[in-house]
Amino acid sequence: MTITYLKYGKPDVERAQDDAKTKIVVEQTLKDIEVRGDAALREFSAKFDNYTPDYFRLSEQEISDLIEDLSERELADIKFAQRQVRNFAQAQRDAMSDIEVETLPGVILGHKNIPVQSVGCYVPGGKFPMVASAHMSVATAAVAGVPRIIACTPPFKGKPNPAVIAAMHLGGAHEIYVMGGIQAVGAMAIGTETIEPVHMLVGPGNAFVAEAKRQLFGRVGIDLFAGPTETMVIADETVDAELCATDLLGQAEHGYNSPAVLVTNSEKLARSTMTEIDRLLKIIPTADTAGKSWTDYGEIILCETYDEMLEIADEIASEHVQVMTDRDDWFLEHMTCYGALFLGPRTNVANGDKVIGTNHTLPTKKAGRYTGGLWVGKFLKTHSYQKIITDEAAAEIGAYGSRLCMLEGFVGHAEQCNLRVRRYGRQNVPYGEGAE
Repeated sequence: MTITYLKYGKPDVERAQDDAKTKIVVEQTLKDIEVRGDAALREFSAKFDNYTPDYFRLSEQEISDLIEDLSERELADIKFAQRQVRNFAQAQRDAMSDIEVETLPGVILGHKNIPVQSVGCYVPGGKFPMVASAHMSVATAAVAGVPRIIACTPPFKGKPNPAVIAAMHLGGAHEIYVMGGIQAVGAMAIGTETIEPVHMLVGPGNAFVAEAKRQLFGRVGIDLFAGPTETMVIADETVDAELCATDLLGQAEHGYNSPAVLVTNSEKLARSTMTEIDRLLKIIPTADTAGKSWTDYGEIILCETYDEMLEIADEIASEHVQVMTDRDDWFLEHMTCYGALFLGPRTNVANGDKVIGTNHTLPTKKAGRYTGGLWVGKFLKTHSYQKIITDEAAAEIGAYGSRLCMLEGFVGHAEQCNLRVRRYGRQNVPYGEGAE
């Protein structure tokens, strides 16, 4: 096996140091929100966003006024994208069924899919107004039937962004707040004097938002660890450097710490892509962020075989994986660890980010090894139930349960079973002994 790194990103130890600094900042901020509530929110909003409204929650009139700022074309585009997301989410929801089966005569087992009762959706927007994130979280939660959906987004250039607010409102948000970062995520999870806490947090964000969700997990549920953005291109000589470079930088522009990795079995393509990236960084308007990400987190990995490409891709478990090879479906069949796959040169990650219909809130930091991305099922809790409808079944299951509880030494458990054997099976089971 020969795997060669033609370009390395920042070493893991330095990335861990960055994570440690972020962790401390988040801990302090969340503690302050818990202690001081709304006063802390106002302080952080003024400090980080230079935004000091009378109320963070938008009124219905404010929402209507913001939506009127959009052109007919802009509003139509938002509605088109939401239809694609809703349609796919509804198809997923339709694939999830409640069940009820009779496993033995008189024994009924089942499960119900119940919506999470309140969800807080974070929609990034400080650097770029992430309109699509509202579709992915708010609209998908609405399809799942969540009865209370609140949404937070930071101000953009000092005020609410009309397109983001429109997407939240059209997606089905019941409450919309203009606040960002750690303070928004903390407020939704912890609650303040004016914000009732939610049961679950969803949505992507920067390193601070992702860390805040990690620290709040347990107090509330979360969808997954989503952020910062990661992208991987798996390519061979069936495509050219322009495609590879464009797809790498298209995601690297998200922020200063967005990993972008090319995995290829062609040294010619690898080196041409590096040259093309240098060219594009001279003309792309977001070169400040994309270039920083590429310098610190960009990697080019040269493999000899497709099997090696598969192995390294599963090891990295990137959020977005663009596959452009002579065997795209082979990667679809064999890859096991990733956020989402984008197969062939005709599609791209931006399609998935904005409009095609699959959800763009995806696992990062190798979380694709144990979870997929946000989908309608994340907003549903599958709860089981059981009932016994005959005396004979109560006695039969009770007897088995009694003996198995005694096998483990749980006398109190056994007596729960024994009581049913005595009452419904009319058997005299001595107290604290297993049923016959």
